Amino acid sequence: MPADFNWAIGGEAGDGIDSTGKIFAQALSRAGRHVFTSKDFASRIRGGYTAYKVRTAVDPVQSVVDRLDVLIALTPRTIEENLDELHEGSVIIYDGERTTMENVEIPERMIGLDVPLKRLAEEAGGAIMRNVVALGAACEVAEFPIENLDSALEKRFGSKGQQLVDNNKEAARKGQDYVADEYDHEFDYDLETTDEDYVLLNGDEAIGMGAIAAGCKFYAGYPITPATDVMEYLTGRIENFGGHVVQAEDELAAINLALGAARAGARSMTATSGPGIDLMTETFGLVATSETPLVIVDVMRSGPSTGMPTKQEQGDLNMLLYGGHGEIPRFVLAPTTIAECFWKTVEAFNLAEKYQTPVYLTADLAMAVTEQTFSPEMFDMDKVEIDRGKVVDEDTISEWQNEKGQFQPHAITEDGISPRAFPGTDEGAHMSTGLEHDELGRRTEDTDMRIEQVDKRTRKVETAKAEEDWSPREFGNPDADTLVVSWGSNEGAMIEAIDFLEEDGIDVRFLSIPYMFPRYDLTEAFEEADEVIVVECNATGQFADIIEHDTLTRVKRVNKYNGVRFKADELAADIKETLEA
Repeated sequence: MPADFNWAIGGEAGDGIDSTGKIFAQALSRAGRHVFTSKDFASRIRGGYTAYKVRTAVDPVQSVVDRLDVLIALTPRTIEENLDELHEGSVIIYDGERTTMENVEIPERMIGLDVPLKRLAEEAGGAIMRNVVALGAACEVAEFPIENLDSALEKRFGSKGQQLVDNNKEAARKGQDYVADEYDHEFDYDLETTDEDYVLLNGDEAIGMGAIAAGCKFYAGYPITPATDVMEYLTGRIENFGGHVVQAEDELAAINLALGAARAGARSMTATSGPGIDLMTETFGLVATSETPLVIVDVMRSGPSTGMPTKQEQGDLNMLLYGGHGEIPRFVLAPTTIAECFWKTVEAFNLAEKYQTPVYLTADLAMAVTEQTFSPEMFDMDKVEIDRGKVVDEDTISEWQNEKGQFQPHAITEDGISPRAFPGTDEGAHMSTGLEHDELGRRTEDTDMRIEQVDKRTRKVETAKAEEDWSPREFGNPDADTLVVSWGSNEGAMIEAIDFLEEDGIDVRFLSIPYMFPRYDLTEAFEEADEVIVVECNATGQFADIIEHDTLTRVKRVNKYNGVRFKADELAADIKETLEA
């Protein structure tokens, strides 16, 4: 039996694929197993192929692989789409009584289980429960205790009444009993359970949770795939901590509302995807020039234009680093794991307020929609530190007044950081404008003051470079001749790819970069390596271009831009091929 178990359900959009997959993932998590999920869904409400894959093991898993052990196929296309991942002994569960499935041919050396999903669901109370019947059948195949599925069903349907919960439990058992009674076969799976208690969440949820932990009090956003779950997570939760969520009429309104709240002294955030960042860029300049702390989340997807809204890509990097007219100081953080989405969100708020600078926090679709299990200790709220920066009050404001007693919110300072007075601070009345301004915030075209203000804003980044830790995360063999560099959600796949490469006798040092700007100086690491490979999900190698510029060193590139995330075994093969080229 393999160390991990890979399960998937596939069908048409609107067939309840996502909710079914989430139920099974929760059941596995509640049984003390680690879970890593992957979703493939079309950009439409109904129709178009969609799938939900779950990889599970007793030990942590950080990626998907090219193997499926059990597949619930609601359509013939589901088998076709996953044929390359099925193997000898793979189990395919399908409903042969459905017109579209009655002539399905099960590939050679695989096991087909024809289970009347719809008929059994109707016997339990309704055809809508056919997917739950399939889950029960999968429990029998995998020898997974169905009681764990019960708890996930209670969580999913408990708010809709006990009768619905009971009907779903009955539907699951009908699927389990049918396989046990009709198929005299010894399957090669036995899913071990443990007493561990894990948290299951995706990247968007981790960002939302991090915002609450960081003390965010205002969120404004407009729904857009794949960032909408940030707003959905915060709604109904942030209110318990004195915060508010506003669904704006568009992305322009969202960032301007967030800017207003930040000017009022609240920790404020907005989240969107690439097209929304395009629309927010003008206000982004106002945020920076007015020196307002603001966190802007970009959950990347395939572009340009509408592109493929439900597919993976890391194509926004250049826009985040250079977008906007004029020269705009900024920070760009790129969490490398779902857990880091939480911690980097906290850090983003601290950096924004400490340096009075806008912060881009960028995730990608693969990270945003992927659910993964973590120990609750991973999100220890006692370790959350909040730094509101150079805030002045009535006792200290006199230090920042001119000879006329006027507060100077844009005072020229050695570190580039001016004082900040919240509205209502006695003698702290001030203004800021998008026009170039003097230390009082009043517009000016004085050439000397222009230079001083531009230099002051730029010095904040230099100060941050000196004061903060921008180090990468390091894995693999630190003495290896081959160096792999990547960023964002590729980390998990690459960590597991290291094991595959070791089996082929290839040692790798891996640096995962969580800070796009400011960036860690990789020059020394590059000089120590014989080969440098940069891995990213875009066509042109945006990060590779940047670090070639930084280090004056040519690198090899592994790029993927078909809308699908890297898989560990696939990535290992790509790196091996690149080294041999």
